[in-house]
Amino acid sequence: MGNTRHGVESKSLPDQESIEPEDGVYVTQLVAGENMNMQHFQFEAGATAMEHSHPNEQAVFITHGTFTVILEGESYDFEAGDSYVIPGGIPHASENRTDKPVQGIDIFSPARDGTPWD
Repeated sequence: MGNTRHGVESKSLPDQESIEPEDGVYVTQLVAGENMNMQHFQFEAGATAMEHSHPNEQAVFITHGTFTVILEGESYDFEAGDSYVIPGGIPHASENRTDKPVQGIDIFSPARDGTPWD
């Protein structure tokens, strides 16, 4: 369920529908504005997002667990409380190399069209 008050949109994560674009990867669209959109993600233990790129800049905040991002063959680990930005057009992959779920928030600018994983 979402609310709009005075032009401000709000949504609650438990009320939103998730998609599973890759095995063990769950993405939930949260709010979207004209210039950005936000989504929640969860990677189950061992889950991987294959290498991809998009024209949008992607800011990420890890809320739970340890998340690995692969850029040009180099692996970078981010833990709960860490944030990072991937410039638009840069190929990247991500995975959960641990035995516990990883959760975080993605913010894309400009806003992505379509579903959270298009």
